[in-house]
Amino acid sequence: MGTNWSARTVDPPADVDGIITAVLARVIAQMSNWEADSTVSRFNRLPAGQWMTLPKDMLTVLNAALDMARLSGGAFDPAIGHWVNKWGFGAVTGNIGADVGLPSPWTCIQVEGDRARRTADVALDLSGIAKGFAVDAVASALRAAGAANFLVEIGGELRGEGVKPDLQPWWVDVEPPPGLVVPVLRVALSGMAIATSGDYRRFRHIDGRRLSHSINPATAAPIKEGVASVTVLHDSTMMADAWATAITVMGPEAGMTLATRHDLAARLVLRTAEGAREYMTPALAAMLD
Repeated sequence: MGTNWSARTVDPPADVDGIITAVLARVIAQMSNWEADSTVSRFNRLPAGQWMTLPKDMLTVLNAALDMARLSGGAFDPAIGHWVNKWGFGAVTGNIGADVGLPSPWTCIQVEGDRARRTADVALDLSGIAKGFAVDAVASALRAAGAANFLVEIGGELRGEGVKPDLQPWWVDVEPPPGLVVPVLRVALSGMAIATSGDYRRFRHIDGRRLSHSINPATAAPIKEGVASVTVLHDSTMMADAWATAITVMGPEAGMTLATRHDLAARLVLRTAEGAREYMTPALAAMLD
């Protein structure tokens, strides 16, 4: 899925590498747009209107993604795959679909039971939530194998369980956006997850502009320059991942207002002409006190 993973285990079960890679292989086989035979790739090739039975993991992620789309007013949209490709951030180059102009691609995805279908020429891209799900799935597999103390990371999304050998929690420093001076955000992960979305991880420069990989579904284009990073803590890595994406697209005012309304622990760093401007929800401020 175009990223790396790591895991630190205090009490590793036998064949810990095999346990982790088996989980990740399952997620890739279902939700990677970079694999032509993955479930999501085959789903996107089906004629509009044709139903497909989805495996359990992908169904879980898709339902969560559609819930986040509704909650965020479409700022998080799992069906913008054609636009991701158009702007050069997807598995293929160029816009291959006919969905430009659709105001809310996610509304063209229907789920009934364990089946789903596209009602128009849109393409699922679950990259804004699938990494978080994969972290949770690895953590679940490690717990099932008897591990109680570990830290799992995939592409900057992390989940900690238990404690380190010195009985300290898993302390994590959030990476600051390059070129900006912001206070160090250090959090303890114990039964907690953290996800960060940033414009410095995947971007392109075109005509002097920095184009973020985060696509605004309202404009079918990369978000405007400004939001450097969004960090969200949650008990679900999947939801932390999705929330970080949604807040990034919504921006400091609307995004952080929604995060505060839902009592999320979140921080947004904005690039300005004067430097960094930091926004923090009350829930995160209370956690850091």
